[in-house]
Amino acid sequence: MKGVMGMSIFTKNELEYIGEQRLGRLATVDMDGNPHVVPVGFRHNPETDTIDIGGHNISETKKWRDAGAHPRVAFVVDDVLPPWRPRSIEVLADAELLESGGEEFARGLDPQIIRLHPVKIIAWGIDEKRQSRKIKNIEVNTNKNHVIV
Repeated sequence: MKGVMGMSIFTKNELEYIGEQRLGRLATVDMDGNPHVVPVGFRHNPETDTIDIGGHNISETKKWRDAGAHPRVAFVVDDVLPPWRPRSIEVLADAELLESGGEEFARGLDPQIIRLHPVKIIAWGIDEKRQSRKIKNIEVNTNKNHVIV
């Protein structure tokens, strides 16, 4: 529980930026090595300091199957402020498929979520300087009720 026990792996500005955004893009790779990128709803989970992705019928989607077969994924949130000030955060992560947690997103969404455990964060236009850092000491939840990928 990194978010509760210590500092976040995200900077204060990155957390604010992520909190303002509604839509991100999740990139996965299928069994044949083909990339697949889709828009997704997400939230930062402060208790686990992860990015949680939820939605309708998520456990029946290609992104769920791809993350199960190849857990290393990429996640991007970006936008452009006028007149031309691009901002972005890219998170390379290990995906964990969970059977619960989606209920916290919004009423009517499936309980299943894809939890992203960051291994590298690249951000620009958010903090004063461009950020690129690897995350060390990654802890993945090994609760027997969760499917670890």
